Amino acid sequence: MKLAIFGATGVTGRELIRQALEAGHEVTALVRTPSKVDQNGENLHLIQGDVLDVAAVERTVRGQEAVLCVLGAGRQGTVRSEGTRNIIRAMEKTDVRRFICQSSLGVGDSQGNLNFFWKYLMFGLLLRKAYADHVRQEEFVMQSSLDWTIVRPAAFSKGPRTGNYRHGFTADAKGLTLKISPADIADFLLKQLTDDDTYLRKSPGISY
Repeated sequence: MKLAIFGATGVTGRELIRQALEAGHEVTALVRTPSKVDQNGENLHLIQGDVLDVAAVERTVRGQEAVLCVLGAGRQGTVRSEGTRNIIRAMEKTDVRRFICQSSLGVGDSQGNLNFFWKYLMFGLLLRKAYADHVRQEEFVMQSSLDWTIVRPAAFSKGPRTGNYRHGFTADAKGLTLKISPADIADFLLKQLTDDDTYLRKSPGISY
């Protein structure tokens, strides 16, 4: 497929590009610093620019079959939500329908999956702004007319792609480690390209 990827230089983004190219997809990525992309090949096209630049986002999206968003912004800012809103507008304008967006476990009805540490100390205090940014991001996606899937991964952990993880669990699910590797997050994101039904307009959590 022809894919646009936003957030390509982040930890999940780098895995996403690598696995997408290995699977034979053609990837177009919008990046501020192309030298940070450690993959290359004839199926990888880099557009230098910022996700907050509407024109650059539209150039990246136009002509694609699906768009994957793994934007990060650390603890501060509103890059996730504002960038995602630009992506949605560009997709609606250019008639690109399939949108797969990474959020975070704990947002929305998945808050019940978190333990005390993550619910009250991390998202309740240290990562409050990042959490609010994810909430706004999800609101923009859910309010759109796109064929969206929001993926809510647990905290990032080191490790290879295993393909062995839990997903789509209920808010009262037990036994979650609340961790998952970026490699397995990328694996799940890409699997949504060939599964249009299971999580269409849904927001599955993913964790070991």
